[in-house]
Amino acid sequence: MKLIGENIHIISKKNKTAIENRDSAFIIDMAKRQADTGIDWIDLNIGPARKSWAGTMDWLTSTILAEMDVNLSFDTTNPAEMQAGLKAHPNPENCLLNSASGDPERLESVTQLAADYNSSLIALTLNNETGIPKDPDGRIEIASVILERTMGLGIDNSKIFLDPLVLPVNVDQAQVMAALDSIRVFKESFDPPVMTTIGLSNISNGSPKEVRPLINRVFCVMAMGCGLDSAIVDAFDSELLRVIKVIKTQCAQKESDSLLISLYNLMREFGEFEELSYNKDNPEEVEIYKTAEVLFNKNIYAHNYAEC
Repeated sequence: MKLIGENIHIISKKNKTAIENRDSAFIIDMAKRQADTGIDWIDLNIGPARKSWAGTMDWLTSTILAEMDVNLSFDTTNPAEMQAGLKAHPNPENCLLNSASGDPERLESVTQLAADYNSSLIALTLNNETGIPKDPDGRIEIASVILERTMGLGIDNSKIFLDPLVLPVNVDQAQVMAALDSIRVFKESFDPPVMTTIGLSNISNGSPKEVRPLINRVFCVMAMGCGLDSAIVDAFDSELLRVIKVIKTQCAQKESDSLLISLYNLMREFGEFEELSYNKDNPEEVEIYKTAEVLFNKNIYAHNYAEC
C-alpha cells in the first residue's frame, strides 16, 4: 500500500498564504514532517495556478528538494506548472502526475507528460459529459478510454493509478460500495494489471470532524480488502498509518484491531456484512462496527450514527 501525503494544498488557508508569500520555512517543515512518516509521495496541490501563481510548482519543488530527497506528486490542472515540477525534479520517473481524466484535452496533455518523463499517473474515471458514473460499468468504460491512450503512448500499466472517485458517505451513501466495487473491477479488467488509488478523505467530507478519522480508517480497510494499491491521505493521522500497518502485517496491536483485520478479510473474500462479528462490550469495536454498517449501506447515515 503506497501513500501520498495530502498536507500541502491550497484549500488550507495557512498553506495558501505560505505559498503566496514564498515562505520556505513553512513549506520545508510541512514536507519534512510528512516525509518523516514514511509516505511514498508528497502531493503538491496548487489548483489551477493561474496568473500570479505562475512558477509556483517550480518554486515548491526546488524549495523542498534543496532540503530533502523525496518523491513528489504534482497536483494541478495547469499542464505548464505540472511540467515545471517535472523539470525541476532529478528523478521524474519516480514522481506522480495528479491527474488525468476522461476529458480528451486533459487526457492528451497529462498522458503526454507522463510518457515524456516516464512518470506515474493518477487517472480519474470521470469526464465532462457524464461526470462521475454511478456504477462500476460506467467507470470502467472511462478507464478503458484512458488505458487505450496510455498504451498507445507506451506507458506501462504499472504506472497508471485509476481512481474511481469516492463520494462522501453523507452525500450519496449507495456510492460507497459502488466505488469499492469499481476498485475490484479495475484490478480484474486489465492485463497487465493497473494500480488503483483514492482520495481517502473524500469519504468523510461534510461529516463532523470528530468522526471523520474513524470513517476514513474503516473505509481504508475496506478498500484495501478490495485490492486498493495506494491512497492520498493525511500524513499526520498517526492512527490511520498505524491501522494501515496492522492490515499490511495482519498483526493486531490491540483488541479492536482484530475486528479491522476481520473486516479486511471479509472484503477480500467477497463476504457478507452479516458475517462480521464484534465485541459489544468494547467501545472501539462498537464504533468500527457501526461505521462499517453505514459504509455497507446497512444503516442510514446520520452525523450522530456512532452514538445511536
